[in-house]
Amino acid sequence: MKKIFFGVIALIFLFIAALWISGYGFILTAISRTYLAGHPTANIDDYKTFDTRLIESGEVQEWPLDKSYELNSLPIAFAESIAKDKSVAFLVVRDGKIMEEQYFEGYGPQSKTNSFSMAKTILTMTLGIAIKEGYIESLDQKLIDFLPEFKEDEFGKNATIGSLSKMTSGYDWDESYYSPFSPTVELYYGNDVQDFLLNRSFAKAEDTEYYYSSASTQLLAILISRALQKKNAYLNLSDYLSEKIWKPLGMDADALWHIDGQGMELAYCCVNTNVRNFAKLGQLLLQNGKWENKQLIDSSYVALMHTTSMVSNYGYSTWIQNDNAPNNFYYFRGHLGQYIIIVPNQHMVVVRLGESRENGDEATVMKVLNAYVNEMASLTEAK
Repeated sequence: MKKIFFGVIALIFLFIAALWISGYGFILTAISRTYLAGHPTANIDDYKTFDTRLIESGEVQEWPLDKSYELNSLPIAFAESIAKDKSVAFLVVRDGKIMEEQYFEGYGPQSKTNSFSMAKTILTMTLGIAIKEGYIESLDQKLIDFLPEFKEDEFGKNATIGSLSKMTSGYDWDESYYSPFSPTVELYYGNDVQDFLLNRSFAKAEDTEYYYSSASTQLLAILISRALQKKNAYLNLSDYLSEKIWKPLGMDADALWHIDGQGMELAYCCVNTNVRNFAKLGQLLLQNGKWENKQLIDSSYVALMHTTSMVSNYGYSTWIQNDNAPNNFYYFRGHLGQYIIIVPNQHMVVVRLGESRENGDEATVMKVLNAYVNEMASLTEAK
């Protein structure tokens, strides 16, 4: 019996050693932060297991409450469906005031959760500000101006900065979240995202194909960081987001942004804050980039973000639903069903945070989001 026990232990050590030697040590990190923590994939509270950097808040601007509505007055069947999907927060803002706010599973107004890929939209918002302030010329500027590693790449040398945001750059990638050998898993749990991505290549010419890619957003983050640091060597993405968006919007708490082992923000994901602060990001876009009489992001840039590009449901790091008239909407979207939904026709922002990904194909996901929007529109119109 002892021989079997020690034999198993030896095999485990050999397996671990083989992973490290072969460059797959990130799998061990992934396993420890997912399966060994009771999760099949990354989870909304995993900021507790990552190194993070502060996105500092400033003077707080509290959300006003819409006193003409009674909080927690969602129709029973609708509230039950939200809870059944393992939501942790559901918040609705109408005309700049909170009209609905519910929490589940022990979460509350100050509970931080992971944005996951909603951060892609946040990063593209900062890109617009960086262009406005002259750090970057335009969306049409060649990315090799900041990523010279691709100067000899057949396709990368001609790709533009904007193509990284609208997912048409042609960068070679496999966006898979559940295979332990996926490059996306290595991007999330690896030690050096810059080294990992800058040593890969582009497979196609720009605008040949739309392909949703976390790598494209992370390349964009590296590019923006380098653009900022050309003028200020100590300026990082977290500080820039803090100064240009977080503080001006009067967020009520510091946020946390995951960083890798080298201090680079995981910008395709992982801005951790509470539901009220996420709602302010949506409200900023609803107001066409303007906040407290100050134009933080050019209105024309905001409009471009939610204008369709190569496909009918995606613009510049922003998802689009134009098949829900009269309540068409655009939205931030993250793994496990994180959503910030902007409904211009209703002057409304809907935020849902949670732990379960909707089952089914894209049509099923859209059915859920349409229900969020249409149910809330009906509720407000009825009152």
